[in-house]
Amino acid sequence: MTEKFYIKGGTQLKGEVQIGGAKNSVLKLIAAALLVKGSTKIYNVPELTDVDIMLKVVEQLGAKIDYNREEKSVVIDATELTSVTATYELVSKMRASFVVLGALVSRCREAKVAMPGGCAIGERRVDFHIKGLEALGAKIKIENGYVIAKANKLTGAEVYLDIPSVGATENIMLASVLAEGSTRIQNAAQEPEIIDLANFLNTMGADVNGAGTSEIIINGVKQEHLHSIEYTTIPDRIEAGTYMSAIIATKGKGIIRNIYPAHLTFFTNKLLKMGANIKLVDPTSMEVSCKGRLNSINFITQPYPGFPTDLQSMAMVLLTTSNGVGIITESLYENRFMQVPDLNRMGADIHQDRNHAIIKGVKKLSGTNLTASDLRAGAALVVAALMAEGESIVEKIHHIDRGYENFENKIRLLGGKIERRDDNSQTNLTEATHNESYI
Repeated sequence: MTEKFYIKGGTQLKGEVQIGGAKNSVLKLIAAALLVKGSTKIYNVPELTDVDIMLKVVEQLGAKIDYNREEKSVVIDATELTSVTATYELVSKMRASFVVLGALVSRCREAKVAMPGGCAIGERRVDFHIKGLEALGAKIKIENGYVIAKANKLTGAEVYLDIPSVGATENIMLASVLAEGSTRIQNAAQEPEIIDLANFLNTMGADVNGAGTSEIIINGVKQEHLHSIEYTTIPDRIEAGTYMSAIIATKGKGIIRNIYPAHLTFFTNKLLKMGANIKLVDPTSMEVSCKGRLNSINFITQPYPGFPTDLQSMAMVLLTTSNGVGIITESLYENRFMQVPDLNRMGADIHQDRNHAIIKGVKKLSGTNLTASDLRAGAALVVAALMAEGESIVEKIHHIDRGYENFENKIRLLGGKIERRDDNSQTNLTEATHNESYI
């Protein structure tokens, strides 16, 4: 069955929405649980296809999984691992699963992990991951599409990353936990998800310092120092930014709950500069609203704490109907403007020049047939459809399910008119409008 979103735009989103656990954090916590010869319980686990894949990866390695979807928790029993091979069948479906490489090398002193392959948003090389593990003493070769790593022992080292790669920082952190001596990662990624991983590791008995800065120091500990823990994942800042954008785009008013406002500072400041209204309701909730037309500004994506590339497509949607001209510069990935053709088909005025997008604000967008090309571009098209006049159909929504839990249900709670359908027919918008079961 091919699932699609049917959306009727033009309704202001109002109400409250609860943000779930951070996808980009929980996936790495699941991998980190492999370090412990015991059980780890993780709370605030979002129900996502990416989470399902990561759990299958660690299960394939021999860990026992007890996933309680109602409680939003998962217990990972990694007392005994029966394999050190993460197969292409699973790793190819989700790039983040490559982080099991560091955990396996750390605990088992060997690993065989499939190369993650291509990525829709651009090239993401694993050179930095390999360079870091080799610095610790691992011998690595690439054979038949797999990274094969072996180490008689791992020894702490100084590792400088040419770019602050999140995945490389995480893999090196995991590999260093059980190494002899100290490892220093310079030019490390500073994302909140890195801090969450460090807190998780420290809770289980590791010794990680400096997470959240450009220099992380991991003092190696012995296997017996690591122990079973219970841990709660941080909220998803990208999901929060998505709903903030949707409410503002539709000129609505709503409260975003279960967030860490500090994780959204850069995005919030940009929205305020555009003319949105944002205020702190309590330490973990923000009220967002917008009445008039937004003002166009410029965006440049940067590693954290700069403007997040994962919210670039949301910024673009907001600029499509803002007053003036805004320029978005995508400095991290070369193929992250894949939403542009569909937005232009909705009536937007966007000109792309390599890694720059020049957006001239128009008065309105119009609904049409749309196709999600990746996770964030797909979510942005849903937001565009919600703010547009008329009806839209968004196809290939399996991309969106990778990173948004109960997406259409949360939008409906805010008053948005959206419906998910299994539909293999070539239903067009005219037919959908006259379908009695349509919104």
